Amino acid sequence: MSRLAAILLAATLALSAQMAHAVQPDEILPDPALEARAREISRDLRCLVCQNQSIDDSNADLARDMRILVRERLVAGDSDRQIREFLVARYGDFVLLNPPMNPGTYALWATPPLTLILGAVILLFWFRSRRRTADVGSQPAALSPDDEARIQALLARDKDEGGRP
Repeated sequence: MSRLAAILLAATLALSAQMAHAVQPDEILPDPALEARAREISRDLRCLVCQNQSIDDSNADLARDMRILVRERLVAGDSDRQIREFLVARYGDFVLLNPPMNPGTYALWATPPLTLILGAVILLFWFRSRRRTADVGSQPAALSPDDEARIQALLARDKDEGGRP
C-alpha cells in the first residue's frame, strides 16, 4: 500500500510541477484579458538565462524583467506582434522559443537534422566495418605450403607414436 501511495505522490508532484508558473502575484495584471495575452506572449519567449524555459516558467531575474516589460507594453496598447518585434529587436531571434526561418537562423534550424544524418552515416559505416570484420574473421586463413607440410609431419609423427602425447 505504501508503494502505491509513493507512486501517486510522485505522479501528483510531477503533474503539479508542469503547471507551476514563475509569474509573481505583483506582476499579474488586473484585466484578465490583458493577463491572458501576457501569458500567451510569455510562453513563446525564451528565458535568456535558462535558455530552455519560457519567461513564463523561469524564476530568473531577467525573465521577471521581461515579463514586466511585456505587461507594460500591453498596458501601453501595443499589439502582440509589436511586443514580439520589440523584444526581437532588443535581444535577437534567439529570444523566440520558435524562431522564424531566415538567413540568420538557418544554422539553428539545420543543426538538428544534420546531426541526425551525420549520426546515421557514422552508424552505417560502423556496422558495415563490423560486418566486414566478422566476415573476414569467420573464414579460416589459407595455409602456406610450409605450414601444410609441418602439419602433415606432426600428424605423421603422432600416428607413429600411437596417438600418445
